[in-house]
This record gives sequence, structure tokens and C-alpha cells, in this order.
Amino acid sequence: MVIDTDPGIDDVVALALAARCPEIEILAVTTTYGNAPLTVTTRNARTILRLSARRDIPIFPGADRPRSRALATAPETHGVSGVGYAPVDPPAPIVVPARPAVLCDVLNMVSRPVTLVTLGPLTNLAAALEKDEALVRRRVAQHIGMFGSLRERGNTNRWADFNAWSDPEAADMVVRCQLPTHMVGLDVTRQMTVSSSEVDDIGQSSSKLARWLASAMRFYVEFHRSQERLDGCVINDVLTIGELIAPGMLRFEKVPIRVDLDEGEHRGHTRGGPGESSRPLQVATDVDVYAMRHLLTRVFGRSWFERFHQEDLA
Repeated sequence: MVIDTDPGIDDVVALALAARCPEIEILAVTTTYGNAPLTVTTRNARTILRLSARRDIPIFPGADRPRSRALATAPETHGVSGVGYAPVDPPAPIVVPARPAVLCDVLNMVSRPVTLVTLGPLTNLAAALEKDEALVRRRVAQHIGMFGSLRERGNTNRWADFNAWSDPEAADMVVRCQLPTHMVGLDVTRQMTVSSSEVDDIGQSSSKLARWLASAMRFYVEFHRSQERLDGCVINDVLTIGELIAPGMLRFEKVPIRVDLDEGEHRGHTRGGPGESSRPLQVATDVDVYAMRHLLTRVFGRSWFERFHQEDLA
């Protein structure tokens, strides 16, 4: 697979899961702006792959801004570093050069079709489609992306999730082009929560990687507590990786989707239902949360969700 991401607290958990799981072959990671600026997200991707003992995975920076709207990142949600309280090196003093069509470079390098996982704004994929749609169709056998929301309240405004809101024009292009896309949105990802006590348990792990992730998630817990009165945090992105490792974890239904490009509170809203601009997508509508918890425990060790694991064994 190729993973396109904007690390991001939940992104680094998903990246670590993919990097540590033997069922997955990661050919490359591409980065984009989103939860933090491109220089910071690229640094975070390098950091989590190093901690996961996967320096062999190449990282390619992509877009540093949306196609139309002004750049907006999320320091209030992920911290200035993008990874909360986790220790990181300073970003490189030289600004990372943006290359929005970076996915074309990566897809030209691979010798067989790949699964493309997108965890951030869809700008890199839209730029690749604009530059060489035939290449993208030839090389992307499956696209699974964390974006969108049908019924669940948005996490950026009332209607839109952050990834679609960040670049609605890119999301619209991806939906309209009808790649074999599976949309994993807030309707299922909001169910993937980690309690504050579980984060504390993870922080006591013997694994340096697990302790680092716990430091990142502590910031996330504080954000969710203050903004949503949730005693824990939502780690949205892991479900995309979980479904690829253990197919069937998510249940999908074919739903006509269109992206709202109007200015106003609906901008970036992925609306379900018929319409001139609607296209059918496979949309995740249900999730086996316990299967996801067991997968995280298997890959990261018993410190992850230990309380739930012990209850299941009993």
C-alpha cells in the first residue's frame, strides 16, 4: 500500500499500526498539510517510522495547501507539533518543498497496482488525478480514505469532517472520478474511542513506541474533554488500516455521495442521496470495535486496551 497522511495524533497511531503489522507492505508514505503544516507533518511521519523501526519506508512530501481555500491547520486539536505532548525533533530549518502531484511520482515507481490509503485532506490525490488520471486508474486498485460524514456531527463545523472541509474541491474531484473508493467517515470512526485511563495504561508500557503514542494521545484526551466532555479521545484513522488487515471489520453500503462546495456552514459536507453531482461510493456504516481493539492489542502489546482484553478472556 501507499499511505497519504497529515500526521496528526490519530494519523501516527494508524501509521505505527501499519508499520508494525506484518500483513502490510508499505511501499511509500506521502505527506500533506492538514493537522499541521507540511514541514511538521513530514517530520512527524519520519519520527513515527523511526520509532516503529521502519526507516526503510520512503517518505515523499506533497501539497502544502488546499486547492482553493486558505490554509487552516488544527493546533488546538493536535498541538503545535501535530503530535500533542510526544517529544519530537524540531522541523528541518529549510522548508520542505511542496509537490502536490507527488502521488504520480510514487505510482510511476511501483510495478503493480496498490491500495492507496488517505488519512488527511485529499489534495495530493486530486492533484495526481489532474496531472495523470490514467496513471492513477491504472495503479490504484483500491482507495480507502478517512473522510466525510453522513449522519454524525462534523468535527470542524456542524456538517463537515476536517479532511473534506480542508479541501472540498479535492474531495469533490475524488468523489466524482469514481475510483474504487471506500469512504470511512465519522459515522464509524467516532465509535473508536480510547478512554483516558487506557491512555494512562499505555503510557506505562515497556514499549518506547507505545509510551510515545500515549504522550501524543494525552493532548488529544485534554482536547476531547474540553470540547466534547468526552473522557478519552477518538482515534479515527486506525479503522482504515484495521479494515485492510482484517477485512470485514467495517460494513460498507453503496451510497450516492456529493460534496457541498457552497460557501457557508455546509461547505465540505459529504451529503448522501441522489443529485446531479452525486456518485456512488462504498461508505462505512458500521464497525466491529472489539475486533479493532484486539488488533491494536495484538500489534502493540497487552498495554493497549488491556482492561477490555481481560474482560473478553473472562
